[in-house]
Amino acid sequence: MTKIAIVSDSTSDLIDDIVKKYDIKILPLKVVYSDVEEYRDRIEITPEDIYERFDKDIPTTSLPSPEDTINLFRKLEEEEYTHVIVTTISTELSGTMNMIRNVAADFKNMVFEIIDSKALTMGLGFPVLEGAKELEKSNDFEKTVQKIKDTIKNTEVYFVVKTLEYLKKGGRIGKVEGTIGEILNIKPIISINEHGIYYTFKKVRGRYKSIQEIYNLVKEKASDKMVSIAVAHGNAYEEAYTLLEKIKELKNVKDTVFTQISPVMVVHTGPGLIGVVISKHNE
Repeated sequence: MTKIAIVSDSTSDLIDDIVKKYDIKILPLKVVYSDVEEYRDRIEITPEDIYERFDKDIPTTSLPSPEDTINLFRKLEEEEYTHVIVTTISTELSGTMNMIRNVAADFKNMVFEIIDSKALTMGLGFPVLEGAKELEKSNDFEKTVQKIKDTIKNTEVYFVVKTLEYLKKGGRIGKVEGTIGEILNIKPIISINEHGIYYTFKKVRGRYKSIQEIYNLVKEKASDKMVSIAVAHGNAYEEAYTLLEKIKELKNVKDTVFTQISPVMVVHTGPGLIGVVISKHNE
């Protein structure tokens, strides 16, 4: 009998209720302080823990440990799973997918499909969620894989940060330009291209206008097609929630998710991120 597992990593920012409802297995990346303290993302550390220490200590991040990955796959094997679908953070932002592929090669009794979301946060989360819904409906490996891949193609990520400092420090700046613009209070709206690399989608002066521009983007994308929308934030609850409430009033918004970015994401973006993920539905 076919038994299929859905696996993702902690940068998907899927809320606990969704993870539990669809039995999604999550591999945690790590937050590392001074190469000594290591914490599993979302399990052993919270975003608030990082904000509290930012003034004196900015951590780095690392992949899920091979040991955690081996333990998860062993457990799936023991529970008689036959197929495993793993969808990960963009390979341009992390080596997570390559590590998982290497570990999976040793588990010959299960069929693996390992997919690069070319995104992160709910740009990864929505494909995983839609795949889990398809699996619940059909219990079909190929259909579930295809649903995930189709959702990836139809999902877009846009966000603003208070400062580009943390993206620069983490080496995750991609094709985003910023130093002179920051002096002029230019807030780039950052997106992720088809290769999974950050780039400047648009330059806007001031934070208020940048958030308004993100709302306008959602309004435009929802004008002629049903969409699911996620609003994600990093220590910017009130601004993000206000944006969410405005988005809920738009036509063609099928459903919404409100989430806080993972500690690993916080390390690379700093406090103040506001983001939206737009997932377009073909039906």
